[in-house]
Amino acid sequence: MVLLAGCARPPTSAPTIDLPTAALIIPTPVLPSETPAPIPTIELTPTPTVTPEPYVDLTIDYLSQREYGGGELLELSVLDDFTDFTRYLVSYPSDGLTVNGFVNVPAGDGPFPVILLLHGFVEPSTYNVKTYTTRYADALTRSGYLVIHPNYRNHIPSDEGPNLFRTGYAIDVLNLVAIIEEQGGQPGILEKANSEAIGLWGHSMGGGIALRVITVGSGFDAALIYGSMNSDETLNMDRIINVFTDGEGEFEELDVPLELWPQISPSTYLERISVPVSIHHGNNDTEVPVSWSEELCERMQTLGLNVECFIYLGQPHIFNGEDDLLFLARTVNFFNKYLGE
Repeated sequence: MVLLAGCARPPTSAPTIDLPTAALIIPTPVLPSETPAPIPTIELTPTPTVTPEPYVDLTIDYLSQREYGGGELLELSVLDDFTDFTRYLVSYPSDGLTVNGFVNVPAGDGPFPVILLLHGFVEPSTYNVKTYTTRYADALTRSGYLVIHPNYRNHIPSDEGPNLFRTGYAIDVLNLVAIIEEQGGQPGILEKANSEAIGLWGHSMGGGIALRVITVGSGFDAALIYGSMNSDETLNMDRIINVFTDGEGEFEELDVPLELWPQISPSTYLERISVPVSIHHGNNDTEVPVSWSEELCERMQTLGLNVECFIYLGQPHIFNGEDDLLFLARTVNFFNKYLGE
């Protein structure tokens, strides 16, 4: 069942936050087939390629089998020093690249559960380390979480590297998770981190990254996606090419043989997801169709996965007003339930 804002029962195994009241049930979307839908035609025709082997490292199976981690998450400087937490500029290695970001460390002894907060699309060449998702990171930190906000590769001041279908971003997250597991509780920036309680939070493009990460890897305990891109890369590329960019620009993804696209898409492997997932989307989102989250919710429910789903009436791609407060409350309650004591 897909619920409107205010319809979910509060978690029972952790402290809850009073939520604003409102409740209706929206009509159930048409249930998609459990088998991947035929790949729709994109206006720009992919370049024929003789063999798919050069792109095998993009597939879910390959990403699931390779190793991650190595190196350290390093503190570079203090960005902000508040009474209740400190924000640090950090860097870490990812497949030979240096990736930057920030870490919010709560005041107190810890250990604190860890949330990786994955931002959506921001023009990489003009990226600011403290981007629009910083306020969500701060709210989670003030609720008792050590929050890590990676920039990903290609975002100033991180190094540049390959990123077809945004798999490079997912690799950066998977390398970071492995480093947290190795370094958590040790002297340094992650001394207060509880590496046995790690959650993912992803908005828009970051939601798509989170879906790939939880399909590929382990080491997570919960994932929340908000206004997320699709788990089917054909649908994502169709929207990127025909809506976001009006067909202008070059798209290296179109060089990848179409027969590999299902193997690259998390949608083909959703049954591999083993963590609880919380899905949130506004029905007035003009950037990412709300139907994508509705269909994902229905498919995950059909697969018997642990998923909760919320649709927020009138809300755009980034929530505002009372519904944004409701979303934040639900976010904290969700992570308290699965990452809390």
